[in-house]
Amino acid sequence: MRVLMIGDVVGNGGRKAVTKLLKDLKSELEIDFVTLQGENLAGGIGLTVDNVIEMQEAGADVITTGNHVWDKREFIEHLDDPYLPVLRPLNYPSHNPGRGATDQSGPIAVVNLIGRVWVGEFDSPFAVIDDLLAGGFGQGKPIVVDFHAEATSEKAALAWHLDGRVAAVVGTHTHVPTADYKVLPDGTAFVTDLGMVGARDSILGVEVEGSLARFLSGRRQRMQPQRTGLINFNSVVIEIDSNTGLATGIERVDRQIHI
Repeated sequence: MRVLMIGDVVGNGGRKAVTKLLKDLKSELEIDFVTLQGENLAGGIGLTVDNVIEMQEAGADVITTGNHVWDKREFIEHLDDPYLPVLRPLNYPSHNPGRGATDQSGPIAVVNLIGRVWVGEFDSPFAVIDDLLAGGFGQGKPIVVDFHAEATSEKAALAWHLDGRVAAVVGTHTHVPTADYKVLPDGTAFVTDLGMVGARDSILGVEVEGSLARFLSGRRQRMQPQRTGLINFNSVVIEIDSNTGLATGIERVDRQIHI
């Protein structure tokens, strides 16, 4: 079984790249299941129902998120919609809308977690996923985890903590693809960060001018995604043994397209 996990998709340019590339990639790489990090789909901050439908039609099976999932207030009520395959981090306090894991969206079970180091005060991702797995989550399906976190150490620690219990732990959030992809000794694939689907000539997918002005002035600035130009498409494909539910391989899949 082959699972494609796509990094943070940033704004209109990122969505266009997914729409143009994903169908052919799924065929070329013989992909069985696709996850996509979607917290930046709508203008770089948050997501909308239309964004979700667009990514579903492009070929995404489950859309994961992070701290920006709450930024479009009109979308929050839709987090409980069973027909929208959108997760919010599981280790937010449980009274929040939405769900942080699903084993009802196809042959793969997906968990979405958020880190605490330099990100925010959340429940422990380690304890929360331990409880989830102890409760029988997955129904025997392979499990992949999107860990939306800042610190490389926290991401690596969670992967080692889950080694042999899930098929993959992939990091998101920094928008920078890392080259440390590997399969851990007991069969869990890991990479510190998937990267992004966003403009190459940008600062983490947003226009250089706005981001640079923030650093030069020390004040918050209006920042917009870079909508055109050469778009990087960063992802990994994970090979999973259907008998064990664990990974046998992981490789980067990086493409560029002019939008």
